[in-house]
Amino acid sequence: MPRRSILTERQRSALFDLPTDETLMLRHYTLADDDIEHINERRRPENKIGFALQLCVLRYPGRLLSSGEVIPEKVLRFIAAQLGLIGDEVLPYAARRQTRQQHLRALRHIYGFKMFSGQGARSLKAWLENEAETARSNEDLARRFIEECRRSQVILPGISVIERLCADALVSAERQTECRITNRIADEMKERLDALLTEIVDGNVTRFIWLRRFEAGSNSAGASRLLDRLEFLQELGLSPDILSDIPPHRITRLRRQGERYFADGLRDITSDRRLAILAVCAVEWKAAIADAVIETHDRIVGKTWRDAKRLSDARIADARSSLRETLLSFKDLGAALLEAKADGASLDAAVEVACGWSELESMVTTAAELTDTMAADALSHVAHGYHRFRRYAPRMLRALDICAAPVAAPLMQATKVIADDQTDALRQVGFLRRTSKWHQHLNAQDPGDNRLWEVAVLFQVREAFRSGDIWLPHSRRYADLKQALVPIETAKACPRLTMPFEPEIWLDVRKARLAEGMKRLAKATRTGAIPGGSIENGILKVDRLTAAIPADADGMVLDLYGRLPAVRITDLLQEVDDDIGFTEAFTHLRTGVPCKDRIGLLNVLLAEGLNLGLSKMAEATSSHDYFQLSRLSRWHVESDAINRALAKVIEAQANLPMAQFWGGGMTASSDGQFFPTTRHGEAMNLINAKYGQEPGLKAYTHVSDQFGPFATQNIPATVSEAPYILDGLLMNEVGKTVKEQYADTGGFTDHVFAATALLSYRFVPRIRDLPSKRLYLFDPAATPKGIRGLVGGKIREKLITENWPDILRAVATMAAGVMPPSQLLRKFASYPRQHELAVALREIGRIERTLFIIDWLLDADMQRRAQIGLNKGEAHHALKNALRIGRQGEIRDRTSEGQHYRLAGLNLLAAIIIYWNTKHLGHAVTTRKRAGLDCSSQLLAHISPLGWAHILLTGEYRWKNR
Repeated sequence: MPRRSILTERQRSALFDLPTDETLMLRHYTLADDDIEHINERRRPENKIGFALQLCVLRYPGRLLSSGEVIPEKVLRFIAAQLGLIGDEVLPYAARRQTRQQHLRALRHIYGFKMFSGQGARSLKAWLENEAETARSNEDLARRFIEECRRSQVILPGISVIERLCADALVSAERQTECRITNRIADEMKERLDALLTEIVDGNVTRFIWLRRFEAGSNSAGASRLLDRLEFLQELGLSPDILSDIPPHRITRLRRQGERYFADGLRDITSDRRLAILAVCAVEWKAAIADAVIETHDRIVGKTWRDAKRLSDARIADARSSLRETLLSFKDLGAALLEAKADGASLDAAVEVACGWSELESMVTTAAELTDTMAADALSHVAHGYHRFRRYAPRMLRALDICAAPVAAPLMQATKVIADDQTDALRQVGFLRRTSKWHQHLNAQDPGDNRLWEVAVLFQVREAFRSGDIWLPHSRRYADLKQALVPIETAKACPRLTMPFEPEIWLDVRKARLAEGMKRLAKATRTGAIPGGSIENGILKVDRLTAAIPADADGMVLDLYGRLPAVRITDLLQEVDDDIGFTEAFTHLRTGVPCKDRIGLLNVLLAEGLNLGLSKMAEATSSHDYFQLSRLSRWHVESDAINRALAKVIEAQANLPMAQFWGGGMTASSDGQFFPTTRHGEAMNLINAKYGQEPGLKAYTHVSDQFGPFATQNIPATVSEAPYILDGLLMNEVGKTVKEQYADTGGFTDHVFAATALLSYRFVPRIRDLPSKRLYLFDPAATPKGIRGLVGGKIREKLITENWPDILRAVATMAAGVMPPSQLLRKFASYPRQHELAVALREIGRIERTLFIIDWLLDADMQRRAQIGLNKGEAHHALKNALRIGRQGEIRDRTSEGQHYRLAGLNLLAAIIIYWNTKHLGHAVTTRKRAGLDCSSQLLAHISPLGWAHILLTGEYRWKNR
């Protein structure tokens, strides 16, 4: 039977090689007193060390020593030192097979080790088959098997046996999952699912391909296309219950396979697997399309509001000339009347001379019209979007299975009127707040004109989905907020939560810290000891932080980069992969086997990172054509694989000696970088005023103090960056080790202050308009006189106490990764009137923000650390701008998935270059030291691995054959 290889050589080494790391040797190879007693029963030194070595290897990694195996010198020295022997005395032992066998029998008798055979082997195989269903990768299952063998003291079989067992178990688990799904589907439904692969839609694509081509749109036509697909899947009638008790990662894998197969490819595979893929796709796409409908409606509402605001501003601009003329006319009239009164002349005559009564009537009418125009707001013009909404909104409200909290009952009644087109129904306005501006505009409408009322309802639908007042069952983005939060018992067991379970304890600590902080601030104000600022008459003034760079730093940077070798980007990629093996993260989507075509995969990754696209890369390289690259991209490159590869690169870069000069990996910064998109993409209506009228999106990236870009995600250019800070920290292993997080003004909200503090992060934003921010205290009346002007209000501690259990649940939900923290934070920020939890978190955020502002004003070192951290993040932008050389730097992918791969690939390529630069800068530092030049740690802290002038990025991409 041919060997079933599911692991790479690097993975096999990690599982089977003897440890040489000091920490691992201390953990696994430290001998106990009874161990030494058994070892000393052997007579000769070589037998003693050989017996000890065999014992250690049986314990970890859990296998037998092979004949002629070369033992690492570190291992020999470590074991021999405990026995008072020298490592060379193991050599005669390694040459005698009979002695090794005798020792093995003794070890099995003394310690209970068992061979992998008989009933024990059968039990482990059964255990392995059960574990295979929940295993996330081939390596994961192999590691679990090896750990179980160690636990049960079963000596590991050969690696080829382990690979075969794991491969068989994975195939069996996959087939069992497919059969379980298929057996829950009725025969009639199976026929309907198979028909998706043969029915032709729009004249040239199968129904299956037509269904999976969906993206959130930006207009009513896009909403209608999504509703076509949603209504078809609803009519199909496949219940989500068929996926109950199926592990989520199995569902995800089947869905991703369905998204990569073509219809003819699906028709050729076995019926159970085909039907399982079709069923999973139908269920998953139904939920995803419903989310896309809501997202599209959100964008249409935003576009309607922008159009109305633009129209309102244009009318005000047009009225300015008439306003000026009218004011001048009234000025002349007023002057004439005052002059007539002073002279005792007739006022009527003065009016006649100045303008005449008929002209005065016209002026008054014009002034009234101008008054209305200047007082009007954008709500006066939103009714112009009525026809846009009418094309899809009733259909949308009928198609979506909307659930609502009691507070949203009036809104649901209003949506039913629109969905059922109830022309005679009462248009109630209970869904609006009493202070809402909508009321005055609705009252001014004709009784029979309901257009503005329908627009108001649809605007409120968007806000209610954002806040969580209404939701969709089975949704990923718009699910019920209360059901999404973990139970309070789970929250209390969450290791990241260091906050007490009794709110009074937490509040007492914060009261003491605030009181002490305000005393320090008051004293610094009186003595003028605020570094870089002052408080005068209750007004805060902050000076700009000055740079502190050693004079010799620039010369050293130029010298070190001058010592780096020139390198082609292809050679750089191959060298880093030889060091790290990041390409092993890109496993086949179905089999889980690492990609064997390394050069082809590197071509694909380079095409993504340089923004070239696969077709241009196929023209620029002689190793692969477009179809080969497309196949590799479709089956090996996906989000999880990119994240795994990035994690490998970041970890390896952090372990390089040079990286230690820049930090210990305990601090990080985050910032968004704008990327322009073409007007044909889905982002065409997502325009942020900060970037003008150019459409685009942002990549929000977290960068460690060692320059590693350990997390990145695409966000629309129109949204606040603040909710995404915790995503990069909590959904990434590197981020979980960070203690202090820096951000600029765009990353600051009270909710973020609250969440980061409750999750044990120290949040340090650089707030641009810091003097305008107010302090919040438990007892504002006790504020020292000199700083009372900085106080904005009182903390509502009762609100915090009443909502403490839900606060614990919300923070634990973020830490557990049940849903992205940004999703929760966006809900909390969008519509807080219905959510006491959101208001309570805001109060906690005000406490934490006040403590931060006090610390910031009194701690110049904190200000400098934040500045350095943010400078590292901003320096990444220059490198990435240099790398995205293709397509004029524009992200031209039309789908959000394509945009994500493009920016994730760019981030991975930047991380690879940073690793290479860090490695070779270390070599350059060594050379510089040999030359007797200054290489102090103070100077080395000011160099960065972000240079690219020595890297050839363009031309023909040629690869070395290895």
